[in-house]
Amino acid sequence: MNIWIFLGILASYFLMLIGISHFTSRGKDHSSWFNANKSAPWPVVAYGMVGTSLSGVTFLSIPGWVATSNFSYMQTVMGYLIGYAFIAYWLLPTYYSKNVTSIYQYLGERFGPVTHKTGALFFLISRTVGAAFRLYLVAIVFQILVQSFGLQSVPFWLLVLVTIALIFSYTFKGGIKTVIWTDLVQTTFMLVAGIAAFIWLAKSLDLSIPSLLAEIQNDPKSNWWVTDWSAGNHFLKNLVSGAFIALCMTGLDQDMMQKNLTCPSLAASRKNIALFCVILVIVNFGFLSLGGALYKYGESTGVVEIHSNNAENPISVKNKETGEFEPTITDKLFARLALDYSSGLVGIIFVLGLIAAAYSSADSALTGLTTSFCVDFLKMDSEENLNSRVRLIVQFIIAMILFLVILLFKQISEPAVISSIFKAAGFTYGPLLGFFAFGFLFPRKYKPDMVSPAAAIAAVIATAFVSSTYSKEIGFLILPVNGFFTLFFLFIFHKIYSIKILR
Repeated sequence: MNIWIFLGILASYFLMLIGISHFTSRGKDHSSWFNANKSAPWPVVAYGMVGTSLSGVTFLSIPGWVATSNFSYMQTVMGYLIGYAFIAYWLLPTYYSKNVTSIYQYLGERFGPVTHKTGALFFLISRTVGAAFRLYLVAIVFQILVQSFGLQSVPFWLLVLVTIALIFSYTFKGGIKTVIWTDLVQTTFMLVAGIAAFIWLAKSLDLSIPSLLAEIQNDPKSNWWVTDWSAGNHFLKNLVSGAFIALCMTGLDQDMMQKNLTCPSLAASRKNIALFCVILVIVNFGFLSLGGALYKYGESTGVVEIHSNNAENPISVKNKETGEFEPTITDKLFARLALDYSSGLVGIIFVLGLIAAAYSSADSALTGLTTSFCVDFLKMDSEENLNSRVRLIVQFIIAMILFLVILLFKQISEPAVISSIFKAAGFTYGPLLGFFAFGFLFPRKYKPDMVSPAAAIAAVIATAFVSSTYSKEIGFLILPVNGFFTLFFLFIFHKIYSIKILR
């Protein structure tokens, strides 16, 4: 692929997104930016949410994981279904009954303004770090692609700035109403990229698609279940963690729930969740199968070597130009094979899929962060308080914060450190879990509003200590552990505070 083809793809793609933005923002009022006038078709919302859930990280990572963890990720996906059931029958009725724009308005109504803002702040921190990290990884792939055109002088910061500017360009007018429809397009591109890669691999291996699927199914790498209790990905641990990941990172996340709340009714939103679950299971299994096909291709052609004893670089991929094997992290496998060894058409489709995966998550995050700050901190929750100019300024500032955080990741440059920061961002959903659980489990007379910041911070510290001490045993169970600590400290600190007030 030469640079002009790449630039032509990029320009055409974003012209299409800007066209969608123009169409969806016609006749809008101020509130539609936040809730799409609660008129979004639920099948469109469900399908588009798949792209947001997968993101660029998942698009690149899931196929590569097969070398080190087989298909065990499906255990977590099964756990997701439990979490989404809780969302549909526990959280959504609350959100719809209270007619919230930001889900953290529930915390304000249940506890008070301190907990409301504390919950919103934890979301802002977590989503900012998470969205920046996802864009950072994809920007690295773009940089590799640009350098392959001989443009080594193009600075990383310029690539990132252009990326964020393009996202801003098609979201600033229509907001969530635009994002719902752009996600529809972007999810389609991402899935088409995966399907095109699978077809290419089948042809390269001289197999029909059913034959390749059968070979993958018979391969030991397709094993789902891990029964060793000491393993961090034991099936029960993954089921439980998957349930809490879905509950927290969808049900307690403004970014994801904002889309659900654009559906016209609770019944429509529940249908949206049900359809989303079906598509999500199929798509995740599909990308794991793609990973199995990639390794079969690599072993058959001799361009991939697996090193099971090297956790840091578990595979090596042959450089097409030098013929030398280069140690590679599994996250780069799909990109390396698609760009270096596939036909030009598959490479073009892969780039489109990667762009779609990256931006379907980033545009949604930018909209969700802007909504949360405007509603939770600036109180733009009524028609008289809406101010499109202020909202535009907030969105621009958040976009610049994302830009700076991505550059910070680049400066750190040490993968282990960056991974730790991303993992730490996941801790911030634990306090949200604790806040909402306290609100649902305890009588309304208990309102630990003033102690909620201290309880949340104490829970994060306690979770970090337990996680570092028992990292292998806990695995992905950080979220429920963090939520339990938040619940515990809320109760204890509330009791202490109440006794102090009475005295």
